[in-house]
Amino acid sequence: DEGLINKKLPKELLLRIFSFLDIVTLCRCAQISKAWNILALDGSNWQRIDLFNFQTDVEGRVVENISKRCGGFLRKLSLRGCIGVGDSSLKTFAQNCRNIEHLNLNGCTKITDSTCYSLSRFCSKLKHLDLTSCVSITNSSLKGISEGCRNLEYLNLSWCDQITKDGIEALVRGCRGLKALLLRGCTQLEDEALKHIQNYCHELVSLNLQSCSVRPRGGGGGGGGAARCSHLTDAARGAPSPGVLEMSFRSRFTPSVLLFRRSPHQVLGSGVERVCLQITDSTLIQLSVHCPKLQALSLSHCELITDDGILHLSNSTCGHERLRVLELDNCLLITDVALEHLENCRGLERLELYDCQQVTRAGIKRMRAQLPHVKVHAYFAPVTPPTAVGGSGQRLCRCCVIL
Repeated sequence: DEGLINKKLPKELLLRIFSFLDIVTLCRCAQISKAWNILALDGSNWQRIDLFNFQTDVEGRVVENISKRCGGFLRKLSLRGCIGVGDSSLKTFAQNCRNIEHLNLNGCTKITDSTCYSLSRFCSKLKHLDLTSCVSITNSSLKGISEGCRNLEYLNLSWCDQITKDGIEALVRGCRGLKALLLRGCTQLEDEALKHIQNYCHELVSLNLQSCSVRPRGGGGGGGGAARCSHLTDAARGAPSPGVLEMSFRSRFTPSVLLFRRSPHQVLGSGVERVCLQITDSTLIQLSVHCPKLQALSLSHCELITDDGILHLSNSTCGHERLRVLELDNCLLITDVALEHLENCRGLERLELYDCQQVTRAGIKRMRAQLPHVKVHAYFAPVTPPTAVGGSGQRLCRCCVIL
């Protein structure tokens, strides 16, 4: 506490310096001295928190303590994969952190409609909400969100398979500013849900309908739009035309179907669901030729894609001028050579490489040297730490346990 830095620099400047630190570094600083403990744990430093790396250790009390310490400072919280967090702790969180704008609850399988009621009641500034795989969420949640979270711009309901057209109608009537709506795996949706989206979501940019077996209820409809997906009927074809459209294609479909289900020159974004095991480099060759405006491409789990396919994509017009997002998760044949090809994609902003087992850190580093602005998301299994003396150590540091 008598350190020179504490004497020379005012508290306000020290707080400003601490505001640039990540959560782990803040936790370490909090253990240096009493003075630094107060500074590091000041709520103003905890505006953005991601607990994904501690997911198996985070329990409800951790979220409650964080919310009490951060209060109105907290703007962004990710609890992705934190399966120990439930409704009670999130109610406390909602009451304490009313300025929250970005909340990720992906994989928090314990939460129910009660959490959405709490968010609706206390978190009116919420703009981004991810409820992926929260399987207990029902239409009641969407009704609550529509009443209390009218500023919502992004909502991910993927694999919330209790959602029906009634829930979608309630949602879009209240949240008319939605720009992205992800409904992957919402198997109970009917064509009428698309009509509700069309009628109320005039600002929609991205609509994801992967694995949605939309049920026909007859009737005609307009042409084109988001519903030009193989599993949608004519009744749904009056839906809005988003800039990024992720579509589901059954495994029996060949690459040509991907190209010609809609006018290829109008394709801005395309997604391929996990069962697309027949998608090969030939698809990328055809996309490169016929889709010059392509901006976002998801090839996750397309296990036949190789470096040669990436070569054709990167040398195309869309690769050189348009491509912004490329997802290659679980493309097992992709190597560092593909990253060298992608150096031609000067506009690339985000690259997903999770579980690309032949891609190395060195390859990513070389690509980043040529494309310093690109965000690369990859995962490399950590080295197993040695067993702690006297028993197993905690993954969370002492500061995180306190929080």
